Amino acid sequence: MDERRTVKVSKYLSKHLRHQPERIGLVLDAHGWTGIDELLAAAAAHHFPISRAELDHVVATNDKKRFAVDGDRIRASQGHTVGVDLDLPPAEPPSYLYHGTVADRLPSIRAEGLRPMARHDVHLSPDRETATRVGARRGRPVVLGVDAGAMHRAGHEFRVSANGVWLTSAVPAAFIRFPG
Repeated sequence: MDERRTVKVSKYLSKHLRHQPERIGLVLDAHGWTGIDELLAAAAAHHFPISRAELDHVVATNDKKRFAVDGDRIRASQGHTVGVDLDLPPAEPPSYLYHGTVADRLPSIRAEGLRPMARHDVHLSPDRETATRVGARRGRPVVLGVDAGAMHRAGHEFRVSANGVWLTSAVPAAFIRFPG
């Protein structure tokens, strides 16, 4: 499978498993799962046929492990804007986590902290390198440190998705370490 097709299929899956399942007639269960056969049939019916081999390739090779497969079901690992409960148990985070952004977002982050915006949760990375890649999607990246240990001790809940992304409802500005 060539790289362009891999990217197209990944974007298609993200759009329909995270944001607009109804657009192709998919129904996600309460935890975001849908049948693989249903997904492949819906994609084909909407003029974007995906073979099972292509689907398996995208799931296996996605650098961010955006998708999870459980038997004959698939879901996005996180990042939903539709109402799902990923049913992830609370977890104790490492002392520090990181968030990648761009400089023009810093004034609002300084004032309001990190908010989930259209998503269900704020996404945090376990390392600076991952946060840098996340921030670079929107321009020159700025990496913020998050004192996750202090947040956790203060009663904030964290969960970790299957692909290692840490999730929390919001990060107050007091727990963020801004660059220089």
